Amino acid sequence: MAMQVGSPDGDEEAISAINTTPLVDVMLVLLIIFLITIPVVTTSIQVQLPRERNEVRETKPENIQLSVDVAGAIYWNDLRLANTDALVERLKKIAVLTPQPEVHIRGDGRANYEGVGRIIYACQRAGIAKIGFITEPPPRS
Repeated sequence: MAMQVGSPDGDEEAISAINTTPLVDVMLVLLIIFLITIPVVTTSIQVQLPRERNEVRETKPENIQLSVDVAGAIYWNDLRLANTDALVERLKKIAVLTPQPEVHIRGDGRANYEGVGRIIYACQRAGIAKIGFITEPPPRS
């Protein structure tokens, strides 16, 4: 059983050129994909964003007013709390009520936002579902 490799006279040379046809095919497909997707990405849909508005909400007596002053102190209505752990303990007692009251946060505009962040984290730890921010709209000109 014999196997013949090449031509019988031995004149065949090895082909050392790279076949670039598959490379060109892949590049053309990528080019077409990019040409189709680029206009979709760069085109912006014209939308009109909502204007600033102040929603008047009815304040219920069971809602909790938490305030942060310039120094970062936390107040429960008018009572100053010693630390965040005291806030969490008070909020845990409130979180079990049905319906659960809302927590409204009033942060001083000049204060560091760390105090507001501590209140949000305390509400999360206590299981409070509804948190709102009390703000004042800028003056209308």
